[in-house]
Amino acid sequence: MKFRAIMGALCAAGLMCGVSAVQAAESIEVLHWWTSGGESKAVGVLKDDMTKQGYTWKDFAVAGGAGAAAMTALKTQVISGNAPSAAQIKGPLIQDWASQGVLVPIDSAAADWKKNLPPEIDKIMHADGHYVGAPFSVHRVNWLYINKAALDKAGGKVPTTWPEFFAVADKMKAAGIQPIAMGGQPWQDLTLWEDVVLSQGAGFYKKALVDLDEKTLTSEQMVGVFDTVRKIQGYFDAGRTGRDWNLATAMVINGKAGMQFMGDWAKGEFANANKKAGSDYICAAVPGTEKSYTFNVDSFVFFQQKGEKAATPGQLALAKTIMSPDFQEQFSLNKGSIPVRLGVSMAKFDDCAKKSYADEQVAIKSGGYVPSLAHGMAQPDAAAGAISDVVTKFMNSQQDSKTAVAALAKAAKTK
Repeated sequence: MKFRAIMGALCAAGLMCGVSAVQAAESIEVLHWWTSGGESKAVGVLKDDMTKQGYTWKDFAVAGGAGAAAMTALKTQVISGNAPSAAQIKGPLIQDWASQGVLVPIDSAAADWKKNLPPEIDKIMHADGHYVGAPFSVHRVNWLYINKAALDKAGGKVPTTWPEFFAVADKMKAAGIQPIAMGGQPWQDLTLWEDVVLSQGAGFYKKALVDLDEKTLTSEQMVGVFDTVRKIQGYFDAGRTGRDWNLATAMVINGKAGMQFMGDWAKGEFANANKKAGSDYICAAVPGTEKSYTFNVDSFVFFQQKGEKAATPGQLALAKTIMSPDFQEQFSLNKGSIPVRLGVSMAKFDDCAKKSYADEQVAIKSGGYVPSLAHGMAQPDAAAGAISDVVTKFMNSQQDSKTAVAALAKAAKTK
């Protein structure tokens, strides 16, 4: 009775009542790996939106572009009974966590999602017929970023084939410009490698990296993929070991390097440095991949709190906020991505984002819309990790392409 009296007094005073009381009392702990400049701004939009709704945001940021450290931290938290309210998870891992019975459904927040999501992405957000994940945005992985001043100085043109690419790289090298900025982490190696796989055609990519077809994985065409990667390596600088992706992006931003293979989260770094698409830098599809689109989708899943199998008001509010048109627009403007929600206006976006959206729609219709292996969308961790080990070993040794292909076929059988 005393509690009701106090709450009644607070409500009468306009300080707290109804849902607001629940919101003010609920703390939302969010685990993610968005720690670079552009990424931090993007997640800050969500934090501000949730704070305005009366929730307390507890940031659980774990550095590391590919999220490996974050996933280790998440496992520790869940095992110890301290699962966060929400965590950034992608691809098959969403279903893996759902199968362990630790997620809560968020269907009541997802009433209009099915008609507003690409079918390939909508199904990833489901487990056992229920929505368990909320998607933020779509990143295109198969981008090549080019410093325009470096390109102009070298007298080159935007490459659309590998011979054209190597010609530009040679011209940059002759002009005293480091042709390619590259980091030294396994996921960056795998990103470059899958770009070259995609350049062989979306059909080849699907057979190799989605179906793990042995004939495709051991083909002469795959040997050629490794040969091309080896040739690209010849344009790296000696200091790439251990370099994070955003530091490589900074090399292109500052004109210390001419080009970088990286997903469009890199565009957030260019925006954060006040660089303009078209005038300061160029974003082009990786040579040979103009009609294809490797997608990487950022998502949050929602964990049971204190053993409760239903989502809390804060979790539902978070899911609904993530998929709201206004948030979708603001998040992607900061992140460098495009909204995952269909029909969001692209009017405020730069030319790169508009091209990404246009190319996405074409790829969806033509069958060129494929999940990124390097970014956790195409295969479970075991197979993806084994393939990544093969690529990293190849790129950090003198191994020949045929030996790498044999190792690739073996790695694809990892369960």
